[in-house]
Amino acid sequence: MIKKGIILAGGKGTRMSPLTKAVNKQLLPIYDKPLIFYPLSILMLSKIKDILIIVNKGQLNQYKKVLPNGKNLGIKITYLEQSKPRGLPDAFVIGKKFIGKDNVAMILGDNFFYGQNLSTLLQNNTKLKEGARVVLHKVQKPELFGIAQINKNQKITKIKEKPKKFFSDLAITGLYFFDNKVVDYSKKLKPSKRGEVEIVDLLNFYKSKNQLSADLIGRGGAWLDTGSMDDFYKTSTFVSAIENRQGLKIACIEEIALNNGWINKKHIKKSIKFYGNCDYSKYLANLNK
Repeated sequence: MIKKGIILAGGKGTRMSPLTKAVNKQLLPIYDKPLIFYPLSILMLSKIKDILIIVNKGQLNQYKKVLPNGKNLGIKITYLEQSKPRGLPDAFVIGKKFIGKDNVAMILGDNFFYGQNLSTLLQNNTKLKEGARVVLHKVQKPELFGIAQINKNQKITKIKEKPKKFFSDLAITGLYFFDNKVVDYSKKLKPSKRGEVEIVDLLNFYKSKNQLSADLIGRGGAWLDTGSMDDFYKTSTFVSAIENRQGLKIACIEEIALNNGWINKKHIKKSIKFYGNCDYSKYLANLNK
């Protein structure tokens, strides 16, 4: 059972410069909430309560203004700083003490997920005992993503980063589930030509041991990478459309905590006071009725 989760919220966000010169990308707004709320909500929907957020050096206080320590959500948030980007698997080396002897989930801080059966998918994956599992999503342009090929048993048979020749349309999203061996495996990885350790190399390590499987976001589900300016605003428009049509908020972290039984209505009142007079607070007030 996976009870710990990591959000990798470092990186320079160069594709969104000059905005990211002053503010970390994960603190910019996707419609009415900071981007960081969305990956955090995914871990909370997974029923994970012990969360490590890895941020850039010097940006810790910016995050703590929005997400102090998680007590208001009935969870525990720990922060660690990353001096410079060294690749995704570096998160497991940085978070070694946090992970301890447990299995762990990791989500990239700029990834957005949405779907009707998403909670069920997430909670099924936290039951992982050994090996690794990735979440895949069909894409129209496989050449732009890390792509995986799977067999009928959902085992991954091939992985390639931005393939020139088509062999699958299943992209590897930024959501991963690993057993505790991920720490040792990550330490053994050697930097690629660009000077970083690569997630594909880590996944191939598990594949070589026949311990890499996949889960798929089906039709009706959505995965968006907000790494570019264009994708960032497309995601914001998507959230706006869904919320205004349904009257329900995506990634309302207080609502998820309340539904999970982690907090009560007194906590909601404190959150309303914390956020002040805004539409988000008005939505929280309706939860208290």
